[in-house]
Amino acid sequence: MRSVIKCVSTSALCLILFASCSSDKKKATTRDGEKVNFDTVALLKYDPKKEDKKIDEFMQALHKKRGFNGNVLVAKKGKIIYEKSFGWANYLIRDSLKLGSKFELASVTKTMTGTAIMMLVEQGKLKLDQNVKEFFPNFPYDGITVKLLLTHRSGMMNYVYFTDDLYRKEHRDQRKGMTNMDVMNLIAQYKPNPFTKPDKHFHYNNSNYMVLGAIIEKVSGKSYAEFMKENVFGPAGMHHTAVYSKAVYEKIPVDVVGHDRGQWRYSVAQNFLDGPVGDKGIYSTVGDLFLFDRALRAGILLKKQTQDSAYTAHNPLLRGHFSYGYGWRIFDGPNQKVVYHTGWWHGFRHIYLRDLKNDVTIVLLSNLANGSLLQLDDLFKITGMPIVRKNAYTGQGDAAED
Repeated sequence: MRSVIKCVSTSALCLILFASCSSDKKKATTRDGEKVNFDTVALLKYDPKKEDKKIDEFMQALHKKRGFNGNVLVAKKGKIIYEKSFGWANYLIRDSLKLGSKFELASVTKTMTGTAIMMLVEQGKLKLDQNVKEFFPNFPYDGITVKLLLTHRSGMMNYVYFTDDLYRKEHRDQRKGMTNMDVMNLIAQYKPNPFTKPDKHFHYNNSNYMVLGAIIEKVSGKSYAEFMKENVFGPAGMHHTAVYSKAVYEKIPVDVVGHDRGQWRYSVAQNFLDGPVGDKGIYSTVGDLFLFDRALRAGILLKKQTQDSAYTAHNPLLRGHFSYGYGWRIFDGPNQKVVYHTGWWHGFRHIYLRDLKNDVTIVLLSNLANGSLLQLDDLFKITGMPIVRKNAYTGQGDAAED
């Protein structure tokens, strides 16, 4: 009898502990030390039968008439109101996209690299005014700080073009991916001419965030992939997000293939330029990008004050509304603020928008690079978000941002 009671008691204790652990999974600690509700399972719940009909009508037209091929998620006030896949993951084998499909995020990666840098600043391991030469003494340019890299004001040349020209000229093996340190060493060796002087003006450039990726590795003593998993993806519940580099993987382990020039026959093979990370290299889903938004809003990844500085325009406003902060493009309007980022790389084209005032999140990930994502005005109107398109207000803007 005593053994029966003991077994029952033990089982009850196990159930209590399991319930406690399950409950803890719905709680998270903010960077200010507060406990908050953060139930990722509940956040990702979505009933397709209750989809927003106006958004679906818009997306069906974007797919059929404008050629959008990809995944979409729209959320308001922390609740998903629309989520769907359109088209092929890999046209050659007619493999359909799924909601859990992982896309190469291209420059949307920069939002997470910027977040990681600001984490290190919060932890006192890094300062915005630190010079790159403090981390890499053989870096050939003077006067470039962490802040100038974050805000695209370093004046550096674009390493993508520099290394591409070098690899072709010297007939290097283009199948093996470069690491960030490989690029840093090539820059130190060849000292390519900068585009302009540091802090002269805004010049969007992948080199800035490739160098930031290298700094993250130097300061943390971990690979960029490890640091991001432990400090960003894990705490945010982004279990379907990872960093994949051709310097590590012979073949990137995802099923979604990028198709370029708006045509299916141009499927893009990965090469040495898919090695460096920080400017790109994160693979994720629409659901995980929504969780990233919620983790930021909840203060789990960065303090509010730190986020405010990241969402502040650190460049002059373009056409009165558009600028760049720390890893985020910015739309500023009367009583409006949207932080967002576009992405365009090797057949992938995306836009990720977070309306901070109205609490609207829009994620559009596409693996057929065409102009469909330039036709979103009606979607913005449906959701109540300002029209985030540079030529929508004054003048004619250049839509090719990445």
